[in-house]
Amino acid sequence: MALKIGDTVRFLNSVGGGRVVRIDGQIAYVDEDGFETPALIRECVVVASGDSFYKSETRAKTAAQQAGQPEKAASKAVEPALVPAPAPTLPPVKETPEGEKLNMVLGFVPADIKRLSETSFDAFMVNDSNYAMYVTVATRPNESQGWTLRFAGLIEPQIQEFLFELTPEDLPEIDRIAVQALPLKKGSVYMLKSPVAFEQRLDATKFARLHCFGRNPYFDEQVLALDIMKDDNPVAPAKVNSEELRRALAEKERDDRRKPRPVEKRSKSSRPELTVLEIDLHAGELLDDLRGLSPADILNYQIDTFRSVMDQNLHNHGRRIVFIHGKGEGVLRQALLKELNHRYKGHDVADASFREYGYGATQVTIR
Repeated sequence: MALKIGDTVRFLNSVGGGRVVRIDGQIAYVDEDGFETPALIRECVVVASGDSFYKSETRAKTAAQQAGQPEKAASKAVEPALVPAPAPTLPPVKETPEGEKLNMVLGFVPADIKRLSETSFDAFMVNDSNYAMYVTVATRPNESQGWTLRFAGLIEPQIQEFLFELTPEDLPEIDRIAVQALPLKKGSVYMLKSPVAFEQRLDATKFARLHCFGRNPYFDEQVLALDIMKDDNPVAPAKVNSEELRRALAEKERDDRRKPRPVEKRSKSSRPELTVLEIDLHAGELLDDLRGLSPADILNYQIDTFRSVMDQNLHNHGRRIVFIHGKGEGVLRQALLKELNHRYKGHDVADASFREYGYGATQVTIR
């Protein structure tokens, strides 16, 4: 049943409730003892429809008008209907032997599965255990050392809890996600559990791929699910110092990249079509000193280098050239594609091997 203004509701995951006085998008404003409390519509359970209240008020006003009384008296006559019904308490958690082991799943549900590139995503945490959890969820981009808190709060046992919403604009800023949780039981004796520490790379491109969404026992919709805990075992424990790992990978990447040089394929032939020429267009590889150069100056130099390499190889039919431009914001890649679509038409263009170059390289085959 759709929520309407005038409905009396109780809150699903917290104590309280009242009458809905206004609705703004997915937020309902509930009158609790004269104070408006905002709450997500999905967290409100209707305990009394507002239709009966409005019908009673209309009948009272009509009767008052027929009797020659002011409408204010009619309003007083129905005033008791404004008092919210007492919020029923949630039934106590029925513990199970299996629930003594922690099972946690973080799931991202698209608002519109048919428009993944444009839709938003709701993040839910499943707590399938007898334990309540004090949970924090944070994200950060790769280039940042600081984290952005997305959720912090108590998640009750044996429940699926809404955490936050991700918009398409949020996804480029999310490369890693971290979940921390402290298990406990309220009002009963329990066995101590180790705090949960989960950190993992979150590939934002998966949010645009339909095959990355599937069925999950905890969700009715197709979902992109990450297992946090399985039977008390962390799926991806955060045991590695992420900052040290990041620096090590960056140093290795710098060591692996050298000045433009041909890289022979595994073949004894020296024919151009059987060799691959790698051209690293990163500014740090092309220029010894970047001081005093604007981003536009650097981009122009990178494009000039690209043109020079292309012009030198136009007669080497079959030659494959891999231009390494990096992932970044995609400015350099778009500039190269523009050149290939206008200045160097007719050559084969494709993304370079993901295994060797990731998302940051384009392969051109001279025709």
